[in-house]
Amino acid sequence: MYQQIKEQAAQAVKELLEIAKLEKNDLFVVGCSSSEVGGHHIGSFSSTDIADAIFSGIYPLLKERGIYLAAQCCEHLNRALIIERQAAIDYRLDPVNVVPQPKAGGSFATAAYQAFESPCAVESIRAKAGMDIGDTLIGMHLMPVAVPVRLSISKIGEANLVCARTRPKCIGGVRAHYDEGLM
Repeated sequence: MYQQIKEQAAQAVKELLEIAKLEKNDLFVVGCSSSEVGGHHIGSFSSTDIADAIFSGIYPLLKERGIYLAAQCCEHLNRALIIERQAAIDYRLDPVNVVPQPKAGGSFATAAYQAFESPCAVESIRAKAGMDIGDTLIGMHLMPVAVPVRLSISKIGEANLVCARTRPKCIGGVRAHYDEGLM
């Protein structure tokens, strides 16, 4: 079961990275309910094993491309994010003092905190793409304008999978011209 979850997470990230065209040092947000992945109601059955499987499917693929993972905590920590301290420095984000736990922050954020070289919690980010595994509501941490991305898979385990990339806002009027490469 855990191997299949890891493979589904890796497949989703590969597909999203290809579509989103992220660059080195971009932020990629993941919200994850390990309860939902395991077939339970969100917040009711936190699983470190499921979270570890998902993290191990996602993180190495982002890290090899130099993309920062931002692991969204649950609502008990106001959906704060766990990132590498270097990301906080690069993006001039103010650290907050909290250490996620499976029942206060979530198992996925806990996995990130334990695996990162120098973990840091922040209150908000503006990521260029992200994955919402289990209806955890990552939209508040995406840059405007978010664009839904449909992948070949729509679930990880039993959890709904919703992905998004972002694009720059189109401004101007009827005479404006746009760079189609940014759409």
